[in-house]
Amino acid sequence: MSRHPEVKWAQRADKVYITVQLPDSKNSKVDLTPDGVFTFTGSAGAEDRQYELKLELFDKVNVEESKINVGVRSIFCVIQKAENGWWKRLLRAEGKPPHYVKVDWDKWVDEDEDDGMDVCAMDLGGMDFSKFGGMGDDPMGGMDFSKFGGMGDDAMDDVDESDDEEQEVPKPAGKDAGESAGEASTEKKEAAPST
Repeated sequence: MSRHPEVKWAQRADKVYITVQLPDSKNSKVDLTPDGVFTFTGSAGAEDRQYELKLELFDKVNVEESKINVGVRSIFCVIQKAENGWWKRLLRAEGKPPHYVKVDWDKWVDEDEDDGMDVCAMDLGGMDFSKFGGMGDDPMGGMDFSKFGGMGDDAMDDVDESDDEEQEVPKPAGKDAGESAGEASTEKKEAAPST
């Protein structure tokens, strides 16, 4: 008997994101038809259990523009809609979706907040990471250490190591002049009963 993997989904006006959660899947096969039928088969686990999935999507899709990525932890699909517009739900059938189909809140954007940003093509704001230390041609990131005073090659020559070993530290004065910090009190105290 085959099982159903967990499926997460989110959408934009022009595409639908479907993630099939099946870690370490083997023999994974995904099929998508223009009329919106999404099928998945594969096996996973130590016992090589079979998993199947057939989803009749809400509307037609563009198979040629859709992309599928089979990864180690999941199968990620970016399905291009045939016509731009927000779907009322993922599946064609009305009513409650199957228990294994869930909303992917990490990718979800409300219709009024959609700015056309693609989840797969994140913009890093024009940042050039080659300017960060250790990542460009200069391993020190262009830092000029000669500007730091007293830190040259001969900085350690000024340190006299001879008096570090024989230096005495005075003992802190306690409440009793006769009791020093290193001596233990011989008086026994009983612990308070716990409640």
